[in-house]
Amino acid sequence: MKRLLAVLALTVAVVLSATTLTVIGPWSGAEMDKFMPVLEEFTKQTGIKVEYKIYRAEDLANLLPAQFAAKRTPGDVIFMWAHFIREYGQRGHILPLTGVIDETKYLAGALDAVKVGKELYGAAYTGKVKPGFWYRKSFFEKHGLQPPTSWEEFVELLEKIKKIPGIKAPIASGDGVGWPLSDVTEHFLISFAGPEVIYDLVEGNIRWDSYTVRNALNKLVYLLEKRYFGEPTEWTLALEQWWNGDYALYFMGSWITGMVKDPNDLGVFALPGTKGVVFGPDYAFVPKYTQYPEEAKKLISWLCGPEGQTVQIKQGGHIATVVGIDLSNYPAVDREVAKIIQGVAALPDLDDTIGGQWQPTFWDQLKLLWVRPDRLEEIIKVLQEKAPRK
Repeated sequence: MKRLLAVLALTVAVVLSATTLTVIGPWSGAEMDKFMPVLEEFTKQTGIKVEYKIYRAEDLANLLPAQFAAKRTPGDVIFMWAHFIREYGQRGHILPLTGVIDETKYLAGALDAVKVGKELYGAAYTGKVKPGFWYRKSFFEKHGLQPPTSWEEFVELLEKIKKIPGIKAPIASGDGVGWPLSDVTEHFLISFAGPEVIYDLVEGNIRWDSYTVRNALNKLVYLLEKRYFGEPTEWTLALEQWWNGDYALYFMGSWITGMVKDPNDLGVFALPGTKGVVFGPDYAFVPKYTQYPEEAKKLISWLCGPEGQTVQIKQGGHIATVVGIDLSNYPAVDREVAKIIQGVAALPDLDDTIGGQWQPTFWDQLKLLWVRPDRLEEIIKVLQEKAPRK
């Protein structure tokens, strides 16, 4: 019996060593260098070899439908847009991961984008977060400033900053393509209308001229009228100006940590009381046509689970979608972001999710709002006219 078990174990080991899975993702250069240690650790633990290929999502959108039609696939685990995963999962080209991925281990809402009903077609890897207002710790220390714990303290902080010599405005307004202003606006909607408002606006379940939405936007208008926000400026130039001290605060995503000279000087806070943040995970799926379905499921489960994500976040620049990972695993600057998202809902980006012609309309109307906050009612009317309807 012992000899038989030994033979079986050897056979399994030989099969695994002969199996090579292909992972397809968008990362190259420095980002790829931070991803490879994760795949190497999987091979070390399981004996299953993994090779990595670089494809942009835009290229996969053209390649994969033709491959699927021929019942073929270029990879065994593929990172791709959430809406693509949902669509082709329903068409039968993607293996369901219901029962493979433990949904209880993820941040609330992190897997919603790749679910259809109760069926799960993809898994959430790590991602980028839009956590709140960034500041330089050295600037706050120099001027005796503290992150706020209430709306009233936030307004008081802005008033103190406004009086500092050399400050153009307390908050930098990134612009250029529209989305930086939309990120700020979404944060106010989430903070003062609640996390569910994002889903309701996407589905058309709530109107832009409702009291709930208008009340949240009025908070933003109040700050604009007080001129606590600077003039809209191309977002990378605004980043440079903020870093040099022209502004004290800058609302931006977690990718900012890789764009400054000293990320250890970064601090960040959300609007006090916020119960949700826009979180953009990288989603992956297993195509139906993989030659190694069980091994591919094992890889995606490990990769997107606590073990794989822990290895990734240690490399820096990534935030986990699974819960329970010890904060000590994060580099210092990422740790601050991870603290903010603990216990809050992970939400989709509003304008990216709605998309279509509504997205540029939203961007254009926010540019108007920033320079003419007194025209809020007119702006709300336009957004409601263009909004999705149930």
